[in-house]
Amino acid sequence: MWLTPEEVLLKNALKLWALERSNEYFVLQRRRGYGEEGGGGGGLAGLLVGTLDAVLDSTSKVAPFRILHQTPDSQVYWSIACGASREEITEHWEWLEQNVMKTLSVFDSSEDITSFVQGKIRGLIAEEGKGSLIKEEDPEKFREAHLKFEKCFGLAQQEKLVTYYSCSYWRGRVPCQGWLYLSTNFLSFYSFLLGAEVKLILSWDEISKLEKTSNVILTESIHVCAHGEDHYFSMFMHISETFLLMEQLALFAVRRLFDKETFESDPILHDPLQITKRGLESRAHSEQFNAFFRLPREESLREVHECFLWVPFSHYNTLGKMCISDNYICFASQDGSLCCVVIPQREVVAAEMADPASKVVSLSTKGNRIFRFSEVRDFEQLVMKLRSKCDAMVMSHHALSAEVAAGPSLDSPLDDYEGKPMASHKGSSQTVSTEALMTVFHPQDVENLDAKMLKEKMKEQSWNILFIECGRGVSMFRTRKTRDLIVRGIPEVLRGELWLLFSGAVNDMAVNPGYYSELVEKSLGTCTLATDEIERDLRRSLPEHPAFQSDTGISALRRVLTAYAYRNPKIGYCQAMNILTSVLLLYAKEEEAFWLLVAVCERMLPDYFNRRIIGALVDQAVFEELIRDYLPQLTEHTTDMTFFSSVSLSWFLTLFISVLPIESAVNVVDCFFYDGIKAILQLGLAVLDYNMDRLLACKDDAEAVTVLNRFFDSVANKDSPLPPAVQQASGANESRSQHRKVDITDLIRESNEKYGEIRFEDVESMRRRNRLYVIQTLETTTKQNVLRVISQDVKISPHDLEELYELYKKEHFLSCYWSVNSPALKHHDPSLPYLDQYRIDCQQFRVLYHLLSPWAHCANRDSLALWTFRLLDENLDGLINFKEFACALDVMYYGSFTHKLKFLFKLHIPPAFTEVESLSPSKGAHLSKEELIYFSQLNVSSAGDSEVSDASKRSPDKGKGKVDIQAYLKQWQDELLKKEENIKDLPRMDQFQFIQFSKTLYNLFHGDPEEELLYRAIATVTTLLLKMEEVGRRLQSPTSPVKSVAPPAADFGAGNDSKPQEAPAPQRTVNTGPPSPSKASGEWSFAFEQILASLLNEPALVRFFEKPVDVQAKLEKAKASQLKARARV
Repeated sequence: MWLTPEEVLLKNALKLWALERSNEYFVLQRRRGYGEEGGGGGGLAGLLVGTLDAVLDSTSKVAPFRILHQTPDSQVYWSIACGASREEITEHWEWLEQNVMKTLSVFDSSEDITSFVQGKIRGLIAEEGKGSLIKEEDPEKFREAHLKFEKCFGLAQQEKLVTYYSCSYWRGRVPCQGWLYLSTNFLSFYSFLLGAEVKLILSWDEISKLEKTSNVILTESIHVCAHGEDHYFSMFMHISETFLLMEQLALFAVRRLFDKETFESDPILHDPLQITKRGLESRAHSEQFNAFFRLPREESLREVHECFLWVPFSHYNTLGKMCISDNYICFASQDGSLCCVVIPQREVVAAEMADPASKVVSLSTKGNRIFRFSEVRDFEQLVMKLRSKCDAMVMSHHALSAEVAAGPSLDSPLDDYEGKPMASHKGSSQTVSTEALMTVFHPQDVENLDAKMLKEKMKEQSWNILFIECGRGVSMFRTRKTRDLIVRGIPEVLRGELWLLFSGAVNDMAVNPGYYSELVEKSLGTCTLATDEIERDLRRSLPEHPAFQSDTGISALRRVLTAYAYRNPKIGYCQAMNILTSVLLLYAKEEEAFWLLVAVCERMLPDYFNRRIIGALVDQAVFEELIRDYLPQLTEHTTDMTFFSSVSLSWFLTLFISVLPIESAVNVVDCFFYDGIKAILQLGLAVLDYNMDRLLACKDDAEAVTVLNRFFDSVANKDSPLPPAVQQASGANESRSQHRKVDITDLIRESNEKYGEIRFEDVESMRRRNRLYVIQTLETTTKQNVLRVISQDVKISPHDLEELYELYKKEHFLSCYWSVNSPALKHHDPSLPYLDQYRIDCQQFRVLYHLLSPWAHCANRDSLALWTFRLLDENLDGLINFKEFACALDVMYYGSFTHKLKFLFKLHIPPAFTEVESLSPSKGAHLSKEELIYFSQLNVSSAGDSEVSDASKRSPDKGKGKVDIQAYLKQWQDELLKKEENIKDLPRMDQFQFIQFSKTLYNLFHGDPEEELLYRAIATVTTLLLKMEEVGRRLQSPTSPVKSVAPPAADFGAGNDSKPQEAPAPQRTVNTGPPSPSKASGEWSFAFEQILASLLNEPALVRFFEKPVDVQAKLEKAKASQLKARARV
């Protein structure tokens, strides 16, 4: 590797470096202890130098060879190149001799020579950097680290190093000082201290736990758990930065490999080769920023300024951070709850420098509101940027206004849409509803105000006072007083407006005018699995509420759910969405309810509403963690914490709507839209705390569930203005319940007082940490189910089968690591039955075959791998699952002589067999990826084709948009009823196929201790079979002269030096392709019984095939070499 020329001090360097080559202008040196003659490693010098190289952060730590530039008249040396191997440094040396040495003689002074060499080297580095992935602040230092990373771990060249750190890795109680390398797919550590080398490689997809910990020995460390093994890293200079990057890389791998539903909607990380340290840090900060301020996920945090914001109603400046993205200016005070404001750029009309002495930035927004930020760093540049954005907004607004004025009159997209005919759904309304259902079905009676309505009016008045102080609308100040009013419950008339504001849905709706109307129109008449499920659940959504006993409410619910399923087909429709949307429609207009649903499903409760409800499982894991921290009595009493997960699932999925009366549940939704999932977690803790004594007295889970259900029946909202006919809490429930009535307001207030210290940042951190654990738990469940099913059909031991599964799964991941948009990513589908969730293609199978098959030493091993794959791929989809893979290896490992021979026989007849060697005699040993894919997908005309075609048609996941469960059950039943294949049912092997079969046997015997004996045995068998066939044809056609055919033994063993010379040479007269059934009757063929009977007469052949295989050794060797094998591919 060429290095930026740097001056080197050689006073004591000869103690560490040895001279290899030199000339008038250059010196090639070798690091002492590397490449010593005799392989001793240089004795003590080698140990000391290796230790220095591992610990010190210097150029010398990188490579054992270097080239220095010198001039005859100077004592100054310059390092210009280094190399990890003698071959690499020799290549650089020869280049210098051929391209630079001849030119240097024309210069007169040593200064000119040095300047020329430095310029030449810098030009080479610049040329290399054009296609380089390295985009770091210190590219020279990073290049050195990248070189050592490649040298130490031998990963594929496409593996992108993101960053590296000096740290200690703890092995027991002994720390090893070395280097931690973080790349796109691996966490790697290397240390070399006094002759002891420590090398660790963990792929991110293996990690189930990643957290910062501290104990007596390790004050602060990073704990990594993979495959049940714990690893600790400490002594970081910047542990928070390191942990942040590790977390981002682990979550990226999880999304890309396990949870593609969310990954596919995330274009930022779609190309792993473009990941950088700076990009990961920026992404992490943007995600935190968007989650805290409830902004669209597309927003990127650009600037953060620590400053003061003038709070006019309190008459003081509050210290905090101003966060600026492309479309929003946000501010949060230091404690996060004292003051918070979100200012959309579209609302800003002017930006000014009000007081240069105090570095004041003044923003004026629509509605004549002014926000005053002081002590802003670089305030002048900030004002210039904000002004340019304001000007751009104004110009775009004017252009849009001109277009609207030129076009037809349009008051609002929604108003224009009103009156258009809707879908021909049975009983659907003809227009989009523009009123909240509560205002239609329960209008307030202003003249007759009872006590509850008076309290409701007092609430409204409190909010109106708050609006006067803090402003109303998207840019209102959010303070502790706002939270206090939220806890008391939002007034019915303001609920929709404030839900829209606090959730951030108001911004989505503002920047997407008319989007919902267009979506409704496009989704009308569509018929999918989602729309079928929606129709089924429409009448189950708050059926006791009058709004959903009428056509108006049902139609609005149908439109919102169908439009969202059309917008986001990855989620489509999930149960619990109907209950949530019903409540949203009660208090928000139809379009507003749609955007609220978008905010909940895509931002506030990510990954809740998909096939595996991963988001809900993650939050339940967070809930369990909080229970252990805040309610230790329950933890000590409960042996199985999963009880809390099972009982609380509906709490999270429906925001307590399914367990609380509707008049109480809406207060919970109020808090959720203001505080996010933190409000649900706090309320869950309060519910368990309130019932602590009863839960501790329970003897089993059923009794505990009963206690909680009775408690929820007793929760009421004494201030609810809803009429009694709508309220779900009744006097009958109170008389049956052992609990006294609990007011929801008191319960929410208690949850805030006891658990309000739980910070938003802590919850998000726990979510990220538990996401790894949840997904790995789901993967473990999948593995256990697959192994349980397959273990009944194979002789491989459970432990070996588990190891085989890990290798199989690892091969899938390795093929996804180093290619953008790898097609192998689509081979994993968690929505399919367990056996089909992971499947591999022919290329992946070939790599595993070479690693695991006892026949992989065969000269035509690529052909064998291809034919085996074609035999296993019964439905011709180009993929096989783990059961098919394991059953094939089971035959190779533990099959009897007959089973192994039958397996080989089937490999050499259609549909498995296809001619490969006609392209080139060596093609059987080495097939390119393209050739392998071509041959694996090549259909072979055979008698069984119709059956295979039928099987393909019957396959439940072929050519359909959804999985046919009944077809899978039918397929499963057919497999259970499938009888043992009779050897008499096998088709006959023709002449060409028999030749290939015999060649394969010859190749299998190569290198065996009884190789000569086996060759003679197979020659005897082939001769006997051919004579038997010749006699049989003469008996069938006595009048037809038959040309004698000699046994083709010598041809079968072509390429083997040790083949028996006495075997007669064959007279091969076949075509290059397999013969068709219409060939002349003169060609011979064999039945499997004939071949089996002949081979059984040769004890050497029987011994060879019944020789036991050391499966554990095979698996261990495969595990050790799998990564390097894939890197070569």
